[in-house]
Amino acid sequence: MEKLLQQIAACQVCSHFLPLGARPIITASPKSKIMIVGQAPGLAVHQSGIPWDDKSGDKLRQWLQVDKQNFYDPHQIALVPMGFCYPGKGKSGDLPPRKDCAPLWHQKLLDRMPEIKLTILVGQYAQRYYLGERTRRTLTETVSHFEDYLPGYFVLPHPSPRNNIWQAKNEWFAQSVLSKLQTLVKDILQPADS
Repeated sequence: MEKLLQQIAACQVCSHFLPLGARPIITASPKSKIMIVGQAPGLAVHQSGIPWDDKSGDKLRQWLQVDKQNFYDPHQIALVPMGFCYPGKGKSGDLPPRKDCAPLWHQKLLDRMPEIKLTILVGQYAQRYYLGERTRRTLTETVSHFEDYLPGYFVLPHPSPRNNIWQAKNEWFAQSVLSKLQTLVKDILQPADS
């Protein structure tokens, strides 16, 4: 795994498309129990080099009911975006994640993480890649049918502040989806001797 992470850190495959150059940001370990697949690092994350080091990360940790210590422990949680580098700004928010990373690196990472019990797919890019034709017509439909993808996958909208309106319109998300997510995460991360 260490060699693979070094190869990823040195990756320059799409650097000429990236406004700030390549800076792959992921964390993973052979002992990871949960893998969170997000979109791509935002500008704040690109600058800090720490995955989910922004308001979206704060919201995601709140959804999971996981503190920063566990969230950033790769033996607990692998943080693997669809695009490993900041893609740049678009007309309404960041550009989509580059399409090069997932096919190039995800399976190699998964092959070295045999203890993954749950993969959390955050947003449409991750859901379309991992679920393929099982993805519903809209993100709302996919998330509302979250139980169809268990036990292997858990689907979430992106926790960006931009999605606060979506959350307000879909109260069922906080009431039924998040409670199930929190229970699963707690059960997986709980020490075996407790």
